[in-house]
Amino acid sequence: MTTVVPTSEEDPVLPVVRFTADLSWADAGPEVAEPLVTRLCMEAQECMVMGRWLDLASLMLTSAELVFPKVSDKDLECIFTVICNLASKLENPDDELEMAKLISTKISQQPNDKPAMRLKILFNLYNLLEGPDSRFFVYMQALNLALNGKVIDHIVPSFKKIDSFLKEWNIGVKDQRNLFLTIANVLKENKSSGKDSFKFLTKYLATFSGEDSCVIGEAKEEAVRAVIEFVKAPDTFWCDLLDMPAVGQLEKDAKYALVYQLLKIFLTQRLDAYLEFQAANSTLMKSYGLVHEDCITKMRLMSLVDLGSNESGQIPYALIKDALRVNLLSSACLPHLLHDLGCSLMYFSLQINDDEVELWIVKAITAKLIDCKMDQMNQVVIVSRCTERIFGQHQWHSLRLKLATWRGNVDSLISTIQANKVVEEGSQAMQGMAIR
Repeated sequence: MTTVVPTSEEDPVLPVVRFTADLSWADAGPEVAEPLVTRLCMEAQECMVMGRWLDLASLMLTSAELVFPKVSDKDLECIFTVICNLASKLENPDDELEMAKLISTKISQQPNDKPAMRLKILFNLYNLLEGPDSRFFVYMQALNLALNGKVIDHIVPSFKKIDSFLKEWNIGVKDQRNLFLTIANVLKENKSSGKDSFKFLTKYLATFSGEDSCVIGEAKEEAVRAVIEFVKAPDTFWCDLLDMPAVGQLEKDAKYALVYQLLKIFLTQRLDAYLEFQAANSTLMKSYGLVHEDCITKMRLMSLVDLGSNESGQIPYALIKDALRVNLLSSACLPHLLHDLGCSLMYFSLQINDDEVELWIVKAITAKLIDCKMDQMNQVVIVSRCTERIFGQHQWHSLRLKLATWRGNVDSLISTIQANKVVEEGSQAMQGMAIR
């Protein structure tokens, strides 16, 4: 049942103070409750007269938190709207920030008690604030509340506006790191948002570019996490992790060097390299929750991308079969297993036949990794576009050459058109003289 909070047209603060105080002390009996409620109302009135808005907010929050489990969501929204409106009475940005910290911290202290309602109150507070620092603080509180209170779905839609928020807040690098990592953690809890989680995790790692080794070292664990998330992601085939200093530090790290090597295999090498790595480091793979069969599937697609990038636009079926099969015979780690029947069966079961070549090509097209046509008669794949797994100096140079070629072709076409125009105008002039 909804209880209507009495308010006046002049100022709703005192009625809200009395309502929450009455409800807070209701179980104590009238002899105890009435003097305490009267004292609280007098203190609130004194704060209003003296303009002590922070003290007033603190007083109101204490009672409001006590009645939080006792009243309806509609009443709570009304109570906290009155409290949050106190921030509008502050002209100094520093005072507004203190008010934002006071209210948002109090609201976030009990994330498991009506978390969706608490999050709504924080959003209302955010919209009432003017200062960018105040807004950023409240937004971070909302992120942590959503994560701890398991109401992630309520805050995910706001992530689409992060770029515009960053322009508005104008926050420093450290705050950006905190923001990106918190968002990545929030999205990680949502199983359907793995790709977005990885995106914000890479944004976090990118903020360490240009920092010294001590600062970069802070991101070591998150760099490992990003590598593993990339390898696990079935629909992510490109990233720029190799260009990031935060990830590059793993290459010479005693504990995580193999993780860096795995990333390098997925971004620059083919299936056979992965198989050799997996044969030597199967325990490591399992410790990170990596499924061998899933990795084979992803590496087959990425090997196909590599073929499309490196060959001259045409890939013979035979070359695809070679690249996509599991060739245990080439593994330096397993020569002693060549005569083992189980190994032989595994070798033959993981090879692909002619029909499967086209199946993997279709998979690559569906994943938007390549655009191509299949010439079944000549057993050739004709590639018109191929996704790059990394985009470094080599790719920029290739793009520059293509643009130069296109520009040359356009210039040649323009020259031909102009020459034809001159010839045509000359012919028309000769015809005119002949008629005279």
